[in-house]
Amino acid sequence: MSDLEQKIFDIVVDKTEVPRERLTRNASIKDLEISSLDFVEIVFAVEEEFDIEIPYNANTLDSDFGTLGDVIDAVAAEVAKQS
Repeated sequence: MSDLEQKIFDIVVDKTEVPRERLTRNASIKDLEISSLDFVEIVFAVEEEFDIEIPYNANTLDSDFGTLGDVIDAVAAEVAKQS
């Protein structure tokens, strides 16, 4: 697991009631029962942690990010743009 994944999983655990052992790249946001409000808080925390802006529409978060892997990939892409 990369440092980036580790940090994102840390944020998810901090912002939700989801046990860490349930977190994988393939874990569905819906299956993890992460509410849309919690997800927005996760996105804000990730943006702050990595000093990036994740392009998303709050009205379509469910379709933009189906899994934690989608979030990780989006963050990795934005971090790479800064390098």
